[in-house]
Amino acid sequence: MGGAILWGVVAAAPLFIGAVLALLRKWPPRWLGIVLGFGAGALMASIAFELWEEGLALAGPIPLVTGVAAGAISYYIADRILDARAAKAKEKAGGGQLAVGALLDGIPEQLVLGIGLASGEPVSIALVVAILVSNLPESIGSAADLLEGGMAKSRVLLLWAGVAVLCALATVAGFGLASVTGDDFRAAASGFAAGALLVMLVDSMVPEAQSKAKESTGLATVLGFALAAGLALAS
Repeated sequence: MGGAILWGVVAAAPLFIGAVLALLRKWPPRWLGIVLGFGAGALMASIAFELWEEGLALAGPIPLVTGVAAGAISYYIADRILDARAAKAKEKAGGGQLAVGALLDGIPEQLVLGIGLASGEPVSIALVVAILVSNLPESIGSAADLLEGGMAKSRVLLLWAGVAVLCALATVAGFGLASVTGDDFRAAASGFAAGALLVMLVDSMVPEAQSKAKESTGLATVLGFALAAGLALAS
């Protein structure tokens, strides 16, 4: 259990660290767009080489695709709720959408991490670095957008601290659930994270990066994808 707590904190910490970095300095829009584009590429690699590939190997296409559909629908509904609330308050929902995406990705992803730890699977340094590469830009971008939209610094920190804590607790929950779950559950959880991330990338993260970084977005995205894919393959 101690190992699950440790790795849960390590995997979730970049979410809070990114919010702190966004508070420490005001990021120019172009640099923020590049950071978001880089993070989007890293998340694409995570979907392709970790979530999808691992889910398919664990239990085949049916649990995986079921999870993908559930994750996509869950994010879509949450996104519509955020849009409606933002429209009512005449605010921008972009930062909140990225936070929801991080939560819907992080919880099932770290559930799978906890189950793997309980099963005796080793955690590679390359995998930890890949999580850092994908989560850090996501939280920096979201926190910066929330601050720009007028949210108080304390609320931004509290929001991302909450996301990080919930994701860390998911690792502990996965460790505890390992004895009563099987490969179908792990595959569905991986699919859920992948589905939520795909909708978030297309609807929120990539458009936000493109609006800020313009022609630099594509290059930043490819660089993020290449680094995260290399790390995933190394693990």
